[in-house]
Amino acid sequence: MPIRIVRLGTPRATGEGTRIGTVRRPPRGVPKAEFAIRDYYDVWYPLLAPTQQLMAQGQQVAAGPEGDKDWQAFVQHFRKELAQPEASRTLDLLAALSQHSAMSVGCYCEHESRCHRSVLRAELANRGADIKE
Repeated sequence: MPIRIVRLGTPRATGEGTRIGTVRRPPRGVPKAEFAIRDYYDVWYPLLAPTQQLMAQGQQVAAGPEGDKDWQAFVQHFRKELAQPEASRTLDLLAALSQHSAMSVGCYCEHESRCHRSVLRAELANRGADIKE
């Protein structure tokens, strides 16, 4: 049962399993009781989101080739954050669970290519996660 990397707030896929929100902040204007109903997430897990300072930096990266250098700097810093023991062990756990349980991880960004979930995808793959493409 592969893990899915998703955009929070989009309709769930059949068999998607538990949706984990890897974001710093809950969705604005949405009552907590409606997070799952509105397809945001079942469990909020900000440990796998960039720190607020790094997220602000990532959001300033220009689209297209002109932002590539800044994006790579963001990715490098985020990987350092993910290498911290708690985050690293969490990624190991999710990778192992992906072999047996349906789940998804995600955030709000529209395009995964310039979103921290692309880094999460790569880190999970490096740990042997079964990832749904």
